[in-house]
Amino acid sequence: MKYIFYYLLFLNISICNSQENIIRATQLNSVDFDADVFLGYDGFGNYFYQKNDVLFKIVNATTLQYQNLSLGKLSKVDITNPLKIILFYQEFNSVVVLDNQLNEIQNIQFSKNEIPIVATAIGISAQNQLWIYNSLNQQIGLYDLNSNTYKNLGIPIKETFSYYQTDFNYFNWIDAQNQWLTCNFYGRIFSNGKVEVNQDMQLLERNYFLYQKENELFLKDRNLDKLYKIQGIEKSFKKFYYKDQILSIFTLKGITNYKILIP
Repeated sequence: MKYIFYYLLFLNISICNSQENIIRATQLNSVDFDADVFLGYDGFGNYFYQKNDVLFKIVNATTLQYQNLSLGKLSKVDITNPLKIILFYQEFNSVVVLDNQLNEIQNIQFSKNEIPIVATAIGISAQNQLWIYNSLNQQIGLYDLNSNTYKNLGIPIKETFSYYQTDFNYFNWIDAQNQWLTCNFYGRIFSNGKVEVNQDMQLLERNYFLYQKENELFLKDRNLDKLYKIQGIEKSFKKFYYKDQILSIFTLKGITNYKILIP
């Protein structure tokens, strides 16, 4: 009888732990569009996506678009600041800045800069600046959009990036050894530990990150070394995007939005 009691106790604990490691998503709505890449949505809830190197923005029932044929392939779009949208054309070493109506307000050609720059990573930073990874000197730097001046930060970074992500205050990247590193606004570089190999990922605040592996989505809490599986979402998807407790799953038809609560 004693062994049965301990077995049932162990089984109950295992079930509880299993339930604790599941985050259940609640479906909210779907938005249909034909896209190559879903880019996310800004602080006003406007959706952005990319199709054939054309940037599209959905504002209520209106669709705005921007294309620059002379600069070729659109490498990256940063919509962190909805009033200054950053478009990176790596092939031509150029950045285009758009306003909230997708009108061009600035066109920057780094090849003509006084300090030589070959940009391979771009993102909006604070104080009207851009994060730049300059492959010429292998350093992260800041480019001032007002004065068109550039300064290097930190020390050279010899490892290649497998992923990078920026916000106003930090430049985050995953190196070839799967180490998560961060450069702050003052050039200090610090390590956040190792992350799992995965297909796609998004770094979140408070030391969480989401990642896709074998067509499933997981949330990792680095501080507690705890892994959560996201359940209740589309079984087959191309990409995901998370913001403000809303998880957007991008499929061939568009996106489906879910409400999830991060522990």
